[in-house]
Order: sequence, then structure tokens, then C-alpha cells
Amino acid sequence: MKRKLIYSIGLALSLGMSSCEQEYLNPGSASQGQVVNDQNGLLAMVNGLQQQYTISRAGAMYSGLTANGLTTKELINLNVGNTDEANLQTGTTAVQGNNSLVTNLWNKSNIVKSNADIILANIAAAKDPSVNAQILANTHFYRALALGTLATFWEKAPIAVGENATFSSREDVLKEALASIGAGLTAAAINATSTVGGIDIKNSLLALQARYNLMLGNYDAAYNAANQVDLTKKSAFLFDDVSRNPLFETSFSNRNVAEPVADFGLPASLAPPANDGRRAFYYNMTTGLNAGRASFFTASSAAVPVYLPGEMLLIKAEAKARQGSLNEAVTELNKVLTKQTDVWGIGANLPPYSGPMTQAAILTEIYRQRSIELFLSGLRIEDSRRFGRPASERTRDFYPYPLAERNNNTSTPADPAK
Repeated sequence: MKRKLIYSIGLALSLGMSSCEQEYLNPGSASQGQVVNDQNGLLAMVNGLQQQYTISRAGAMYSGLTANGLTTKELINLNVGNTDEANLQTGTTAVQGNNSLVTNLWNKSNIVKSNADIILANIAAAKDPSVNAQILANTHFYRALALGTLATFWEKAPIAVGENATFSSREDVLKEALASIGAGLTAAAINATSTVGGIDIKNSLLALQARYNLMLGNYDAAYNAANQVDLTKKSAFLFDDVSRNPLFETSFSNRNVAEPVADFGLPASLAPPANDGRRAFYYNMTTGLNAGRASFFTASSAAVPVYLPGEMLLIKAEAKARQGSLNEAVTELNKVLTKQTDVWGIGANLPPYSGPMTQAAILTEIYRQRSIELFLSGLRIEDSRRFGRPASERTRDFYPYPLAERNNNTSTPADPAK
């Protein structure tokens, strides 16, 4: 894979050091040598990882949330002139390797992973042990997030960067993400206050550990990781009027790109009752305003969670259900159904589960609750495949490989049929 490594150091985030005060490098004046051989340069590069992942319409966050939403019918395209969005909504062969959202998602995820690798290769430049641990924890978080994103949307992806880089299966990509998470948790144990912006690194690493183990079918590991996440703590990507919330900036501050589909984009058989408290959280019913301005896309400065408490509860429920421990699964499921609120203000406020005590019925209810609780989180394409939902509920299973990759890497696999 011929790839130009980009050192984007743009967000004015601070890596809060509890052990000592740091003088931060001005990224604009940093030479490449400073970046990889200086502790402050490494700190600046860590800040750049978040910028590459989150900022602007070209970032991985906008591309991933929007592509996933259009593919799984959470979102509807509002303007036929938005060709790439329209093609994702149509799906199948309409989504080609020149789709800008698909290309941006691939490129930004690979850039984040590549730059994380550069930081890790030069970590010896961070001489302060506490700062060294903090850089490691944050870098492994973004590296794992980038790898997990690639494994969510593509059947295969490169793990190592290089000319004509070989592609690994999504299972191996997820295993590599989990290895990074393990290293990040080891570093976080050295510096337990490790944080960048609004992200609680330890809890976020545990949340990703739970998420990716679930995707791999490692149910005990998924349950154990989810059980360790402190559900009273927020962990979020922060934005402001300079570094703006990408979905609000592009889609939800106007009615020209996309907006949420009614009933969370679910088929009628899975639509939530009218009194589900999450309707008011995720939808804005004010006349004339984009229906999606509620929740985490209300303003340029609106924070976007790394994970939600409900995701961890539902991971535990699914892990138990798939292992046949149905009573334990329902116990966790009911924590979501009856939840009146959480640290983010999300609550269904519904009665406990009263459906059939069969594995199939409980898993269907877990899927429904994931679709509602985790609306517009970018996770539904993976959920839809994992739960074996009808093909009619999504427009593609996996995305084609960008032409920019195919034209520069002879190892690029054939595109998936759908």
C-alpha cells in the first residue's frame, strides 16, 4: 500500500498531565525530526490522531456515521445532488470504489493507524515514564479504533503499512485491535489519569475491548470487559466552534444532506412503542428543523460519545444470550428497557421484557434495543450482519475497496459482491 503518511496536528486539545506541567510544542513549527524524536512532538501527534478521525466531512467520523446510516436505513438522503450519499442509500453495485465517503473512511482510518504506528515506533523519545505511559494509552486507543473501523466496513484490510501491503481478514484485524487495547490498558494502569480531551482512556479501551470481542464471538471476554466499564463516567470526542461536530456542521444544521428515518429506521415489527423515552432524545419534532438535531448532533460544540452505557449492558445481554444463559441475558436487557436515564440522559422507561424465553426471541429484542439505544452510532451495519437480519434491511454487507487503494496496491482483493 503506497501511502503518504500525514502528520495532521490541528486540534488544540491538551493531554492533561497529573505528574508534571508540560510546555506543548507548536505543531506548526515542528519539523518531521522533532515530531518523532521529541516528547512534545509525540504529544502533538497524539492530538493529531483525534483530528484525523473526527474533524470535517472528510473525517472518519462523518464518513462512518453517514455511510452506516444510509446503508442500514437509519438515514435518508435529502438531495439527489448528493451523489455519493444517494449511491450508499441505493447500495449494491451503486456503491463503487470512487465513492467519496467510502474513500474518506478508508483513508482516514488507515492514516490514523499509520500515524499511531509512527508514535509507537518512536515512543522512546518520551523520557518521562508517566508521560510515556499516557502517550502509549492514547495512541493504542486510536490505533484500535481505526483498526476496528476498518473491520466493521470491509472484509479485509492491511495491518502493516508498506508498498503493496498484504491484506488480512477482518477477524485478524480485530485481533490486532485487541492486542493494541491490551497494550493500552497496561499503559493506562501506569498512568490511570490518562485522558485526551473528554476521553476517559481506560474506560474507552475497555469499551472497545468489549465491542471487538463481541464482534469476534469471544463472549466471555466481551462480557468481562463490558462489566469493568464505569457506566457513571462520560467519555466523548469534544468539539467547539473551530473544530466542529461534523454531523451537525454538514447534515443536521440544515436540511440538505441527510436526516434520520422515522422509528429509528426499523421495520414495523421492531418499531418501539410510542412512549419509548428515547424518541424524544434522538428526534427533534420541532416544525421545520432537521429531525436529527436531537441527541449528539445539536450544535457545533456537541460532544459525541465513544460508547454509551446502554451498549455495555446490551453487550452483556447478548453475550449471555448467545451462550444460552437466558435469565442472565434478560436481567441485563431489562436494565436497558427500564432505565429512566443514564449519564447521557438516555432512558427508555419501558416495562421489563415479557416476550418468549427463547434464545431467538431474546436476541431479536437485544437487536431491537441496540438499534434504538445506539442510534446513529455507526454500529448497525455490524449488528445487522451479526444478528442475521434480512438483507432487505441494509443496502450492502461490506464496502468495495477505494480506487485509490486498488490503483496503488496490487494486493487489493476483489470487491465483495454486496
